[in-house]
Amino acid sequence: MAIPPELETERLVLRRFDPADAAFVLGLLNEPSFIENIGDRGVRTLDDARAYLEQGPLAMYRQHGFGLWCVQTRAGGQAVGMCGLLKRDNLPDVDLGYAFLPAYWGQGLALEAASATLRHAAQRFGLTRVIAVVSPGNSASIRVLEKLGMRYEGLYRMHDGEPEVRLYDIALTAR
Repeated sequence: MAIPPELETERLVLRRFDPADAAFVLGLLNEPSFIENIGDRGVRTLDDARAYLEQGPLAMYRQHGFGLWCVQTRAGGQAVGMCGLLKRDNLPDVDLGYAFLPAYWGQGLALEAASATLRHAAQRFGLTRVIAVVSPGNSASIRVLEKLGMRYEGLYRMHDGEPEVRLYDIALTAR
């Protein structure tokens, strides 16, 4: 049974993850660019990927109604990345997160998915502010956040002993 979309854009479908997405998640989380820019989640096997999904996105859907969604192309249904909203204990507000397979970079897909996610955050979930954190050296992701209209607030340390990240925010209105 197909999972209904959470939201759709001109080129993309964003839908909830399910355990059947474990192979895709295993590949995405082990991309060198993911590990370098977002972090090593320690996901090395399909069982690890299923546990990541259960303890991450699936748990967040149950608790908050949102989470990271699987991003697929409308044309062929190919999974190309993830994008969504996260509520983390170590951040002051809900944050926008996204990651795409390198083969799909440079096509505006992150901007398209993130823009739709921010609209959805305001319209469906009533959020009035969303933040994003990004590694200082991730210039492509910084450009996406700036194109979304997010503004740089300053540096932020998510965990003691870890390097600081750049914190961005945007005020949302339901339209």
